[in-house]
Amino acid sequence: MERIMMIDDRLLNEIQLKMIAWRRYLHAHPELSYQEKNTSEFVATTLRDLGIEVQKNFGGGYGVVASLKGEQPGRKIALRADMDALPIQDEKQCEYASEVNGVMHACGHDGHTSILLGVATYFSYHRSQLRGELIFIFQPAEEVCPGGAQGMIKSGVLQGVDVIYGLHLWTPLPVGTVGSAAGPFMAAADEFFIDIIGKGGHGGVPHVTIDSIVAGSALVMQLQSIVSRSVDPLLPAVVTVGTIKGGTAQNVIAEKCQITGTVRTFDEQTRGLIRQRIESMASLTAQAYGAEATVDYVMGYPPLVNDAYEVQRFFDEALKIYATECVQTLPKLMPAEDFAYYVQQVPGCFMFIGAGNKDRGMDYPHHHALFDFDEAAMRDGVKMIVAMVESHSS
Repeated sequence: MERIMMIDDRLLNEIQLKMIAWRRYLHAHPELSYQEKNTSEFVATTLRDLGIEVQKNFGGGYGVVASLKGEQPGRKIALRADMDALPIQDEKQCEYASEVNGVMHACGHDGHTSILLGVATYFSYHRSQLRGELIFIFQPAEEVCPGGAQGMIKSGVLQGVDVIYGLHLWTPLPVGTVGSAAGPFMAAADEFFIDIIGKGGHGGVPHVTIDSIVAGSALVMQLQSIVSRSVDPLLPAVVTVGTIKGGTAQNVIAEKCQITGTVRTFDEQTRGLIRQRIESMASLTAQAYGAEATVDYVMGYPPLVNDAYEVQRFFDEALKIYATECVQTLPKLMPAEDFAYYVQQVPGCFMFIGAGNKDRGMDYPHHHALFDFDEAAMRDGVKMIVAMVESHSS
């Protein structure tokens, strides 16, 4: 069967102008995780204006779910965008800089939301030719753990869904390029909080104390051996100590020392092994110095595992739109994404859309105070999502 139609330049130009306006409004009015009240209202109003059925306050928070049913039978396809911003002060000098002190869209979620609204706009023009049903998922709270995905799933957003797609604007990739990868693609992200309890005292009489900082320092070095000596060298993993805190004065031996860090893995076996080694190593290292250790290990987002068949479809469709050199098989990425929960339930593909433009100063990393992206990338995002949906009808 033929596609609905190729997106014509006139329609795409109209959608692009709308997306830029939406994105700049959202960028200037960011809201933190689980606080996306005005953002969700903006999304819901925009969808209703398109004549699309909307459900607000989904998933026990500010989630928005919209349904667009075609007039012909077909698959039920879910499309997801995240809406929340970050607690970062926007340092950009531009007309759409954040107007909220200490809060900004520093990861592209304003763009993701605008892209999905753009996709909804496109298919609202072609409702009579649409096969099946589209479920638009506007999810709150991706930037915190536990994130909003689990609440959306528990509320039934994936009921009857055959496949799900999501995307991420990505400034490390130049605008005009797209990429993805099959299998484990983005890492699981866990956290650990270790408290070492010794016996405080005077810095001049260490023999009657138990120095928690010395024990903690030894543990920091021991933790660095987990990946190099306990994990299969063919399996990527990271153990990072982010903080070590202890002591109150230069002449006082600290009774307590706290160590915190993050663990990144791509498979559950390695994930469990590292947790076991951290817990065991903390206890035994503390004991070696006469101290005690307690470990609070927090399991965060699981690995994001892309469906191999859907990723192959992504590459097939991308190569119809872009030159070969602009379609990339990406390496595994250590950042985490709670889209991982969706693809645990149904097959799916998470794709990356190049959004960087060094010539325009839009190549700062994500979560940076000067973060921005080339808005032309939103056009690419619409094209890829539309292609993935329409190819189910061809």
